[in-house]
Formats: sequence, C-alpha cells, structure tokens
Amino acid sequence: MSYRIEKDSLGEKQVPADAYYGIQTQRAVENYPISGLHAHPRLIQAMGMIKKAAALANRELGLLDQRRAGAIVEAAEEVMRGALNDQFVVDVYQAGAGVSFHMNTNEVIANRAIEILGGSRGDYSVLHPNDHVNFGQSTNDVFPTAMRLAALLLIEELLPEVERLSRAFARKGQEFDGILKSGRTHMQDATPIRLGQEFTAYAVALLRAYEQLRHAQDGLRELGLGGTAVGTGVNTHPRYQATVVKKLSEVSGQRLEPTKDMRWTMQSNLPMAVVSSALRNYALELIRISNDLRLLASGPNTGLGEINLPALQPGSSIMPGKINPVIPELVAMVGFQAVGNDTATALAVQAGQLELNVMMPAITWNVLHSCEILKNTTRKFTDACVEGITANKDRCQRNAEATVALATALNPYIGYAKAAELAKLAVKTGRTITELALEKKLLDARQLKKILDPRRMTEPAPPIEEARAARAEKPAAPPVGKKVKLKAPAKTKRTAKAKTKAKPKTKGKGRAKPKIKPTRARRTKAAATKKSRSKPKPKRKAKHRR
Repeated sequence: MSYRIEKDSLGEKQVPADAYYGIQTQRAVENYPISGLHAHPRLIQAMGMIKKAAALANRELGLLDQRRAGAIVEAAEEVMRGALNDQFVVDVYQAGAGVSFHMNTNEVIANRAIEILGGSRGDYSVLHPNDHVNFGQSTNDVFPTAMRLAALLLIEELLPEVERLSRAFARKGQEFDGILKSGRTHMQDATPIRLGQEFTAYAVALLRAYEQLRHAQDGLRELGLGGTAVGTGVNTHPRYQATVVKKLSEVSGQRLEPTKDMRWTMQSNLPMAVVSSALRNYALELIRISNDLRLLASGPNTGLGEINLPALQPGSSIMPGKINPVIPELVAMVGFQAVGNDTATALAVQAGQLELNVMMPAITWNVLHSCEILKNTTRKFTDACVEGITANKDRCQRNAEATVALATALNPYIGYAKAAELAKLAVKTGRTITELALEKKLLDARQLKKILDPRRMTEPAPPIEEARAARAEKPAAPPVGKKVKLKAPAKTKRTAKAKTKAKPKTKGKGRAKPKIKPTRARRTKAAATKKSRSKPKPKRKAKHRR
C-alpha cells in the first residue's frame, strides 16, 4: 500500500494514498479500534446535508468564494448519496462530542472537492478541511444538528413500517372477529373474548406507539446550527444561523427551524432522550405482543394452540418435525436491545457538563441503532409472521366453552354465589358451565343460548329480562352440587296454641269452657273480693229489749 504524508498540529503521519480522509481521521482510527462499527449511513447523509447547506449559506453571505463553494457542494452531494460511505472509518466509540467523526467528514469532502477543482488529495492549499469546509462551524453545533437530523430521517423510515404492522393486525382482527375464545388474566381462565378483539387491540397499541414516535420528531426540528463553540455564534455572520437552517431545510426536505437559544441545544439532549424513550416504548409493545403470539401458538398438542404461525424453518437439530416461533423470538430479542440502548442513552444524556455534552457519539449510535433494528424487524414481523397467521377455530371454541369464568355471564340471572358454586363444580368434575347449568335447571337451553351468545358476551349488553323474570317466578333452587334432605316443619308456639284451641282438654262429661285470661281490672276486683271474704265480719251488738 502506498501512502502520502500529511501534517497537523501534532506532527506528521502516513495516510493511505487513495484515501479521501486525512491525518486527523487516521489518528482516530489508530486511537479507537473499539467495536469495528462505523457511523450509520443516515448520520453520514446528515453530515453531507449540513456541509452543503453551510457552503450555500457562506456563499450567499459572501464568506466563501463561488469556486470553492461549488466544489464543496458537489462533494457534499456525493456524501449525501452514500457514494463515499467507505471513507467514514472512525469507530462509533470515539473521542467525546464526535470531533473525530466530524473531522472525518471535513477531510473526505475537502479531498473530494480538491479533486473536483483539479488538485491532488492532501493538497490543502487548494481547499482546506477546517478553513473552507468547516467555515463558520464547530463540532459542538454541527454534531448535535447531525444527530437530530439523522434521527429525524431514520424515524421517517420506521414510521411507515409501524403503520403497516398496525394495519396487518387490524385486518386479522376483522378476519378473526367471529371466533370466540377464552380470555386469560393472571395466566388463568377469564371471561370469553373474541380472537378478533385481541388482534384489534394489538393494532391499537401499535398505533399509539406510532403517534408517540411521530410526536417525538417535533423536538428534533429545532436546531442550534450556527452556535459554533459554546452557543454564542462566534465567528459567524449575524444572518448565518437563519440562513444555514433555511438552506438545510431545503436540502434535507425536512421542516426545520432555528432555535431561539443556541445554548440550550448544545447543553441539552432532551430531544434525543424523548426519541429514545419513544423507541423503547415501541419496543416494549413489540415484546409484549410477540410473547402473546408465542403463547397463543404454543403446542401444537400440549399448548394453547389457538393460532398458527407461519412455519419458516426446522426448529430443532434433534427433534424431527419441530417448528419454532422464530419471528416472535427475533422480535423480542431486538426489543431487548432497544430497551438496553435507551438505558445507555439516558445515562449519556444526563452526563453533559456546562456548555456541552461530550457523550453525543454514544447517544447517536444507540438511538440510530434502535431505529434501524426496529425498522427492519417490524418489516419482517409484518411480512413473515402476522400476515400469515391463521386461527384454530375449533380449539378456540372448546376453550371458550371450557373456561370456568363463563359462570360470570350468569351472575345477573342466578347470582354471584350460585355462579361461584357452579364454577367450582365445573373445575371438580371437568364438565362445562353450560352442561351443569342445564342439568341443574338453573336456566333453560334457549335462555342460555341468548346469554352465552359470543357477540353479547364480548360486548356491553343489558341483562336479558326474560331470563331474570323466569328465575324470579321459580322457587329458590338448592345449592349447586348438593343434595338437600327435606325435613318436616318444626312445631311453633302458634301451631301449639292453635291445636289447643281446636281440641280443648275436658274434665269429666260435658264440654269444657275455655279459659279466659283475666284482665288487670278483673284481677284487681277478684283480689279485692277475695280479701273482703277472708276478713271476719264484725259481731253485731245485741239489742236488748226493754
């Protein structure tokens, strides 16, 4: 390999002769052989857009000559198209703030522009990476702008895939709408639900995640480009900020606006934290839904087996005929990675100090990586899994009839207590709630058919008054599953008195007179009479005749 010699403030270094990058990039390659991972194509594209917008703004403001500005614009356009992606060789884990990647960009555009102007790579007397390509700019305002713009562009690619996945679940919701199955809460039987309702709910959850992602883009549109070193705009034209952001909006096709405070856009990475959080939330929904599909498809003989997932590949190196739910497994693993990326992003976002957050390369890599893997996984989830799902209608129906929570639908007609006893008996005997309700004559077959109608059971509906009235007219039924022995009615005091009145006891011949309970007045009079009778009468004095 042949080399050219380049020089910077630290000295000289060999650079591959055919490389468009220069000495500062070469130093970074040697300093940071960390992951072997390079910048995401959208970040490279965003950098090209910024350099083109800056050259156009500086030319318009008379700060850059027409010849050099034109060459920079042409070279930047090649970067935007991805024609020079192989020249961006700095590892994603690098010096703070992204200085190395930024200089990689400046050097690639400068050397390509030199060629366009007829010079040789490395001859910076023709056009310089710092003095011309980076005129009126700093890593501290360019890199935050680039990562925001790259995230904005990549989310634009993710959103259609999320929307398409949501629509695929919605179509399955319509297809499975008439299939009744057992609901499940706490991994236990619950009241029936339609399979279509489950899938429609998945569609809604994904639509809500879509809305969060769309909303998260808004914060990315506010840019501090033009703030240069610390957000004060040093070394820029007074009209540069407004002009360069306007040019960047035109170049990128995105609605962008200059911030009113360039300091905060340099200090804070809140917009990236919001995006990362929205990606995490979307990943959480994907993990949850993919796990549900794995459960519903479990089996085929010993699991739930209510749905069938497309068979994509043999599932075992030792068990013949085994088919695994490979796409939902993939979805979950990618989701875990996105959640981990968000944690790393959150730590980096809070790690800024004073006028700059130097952890921006880590923030950028994690957010863009999550966007990319979620985009590709979402597309595969739709095409290779969701669109090919079929339902096992008979299995769903059997499970719907077997769930003990079916007794809940009978609450308004037989009461909670009897419904609970019915459920316990169903668990004990293995028989269905419907069979037991008919056997115990709690409701007739016609009433049960209405009450347990799939549509009625899975939507709000008033009680069937006919069934309620019929139960009210019938005598109370004995407890479900228990035999009750009937006993003769116990004798009450009233019964004994009635018997006494009907057949009074008699002494001797004739009819006995009924005893009359004396009143208080009679008792008082009788007592007085008795007392007066008991007192001896006074003797009368004998009257002597004269």
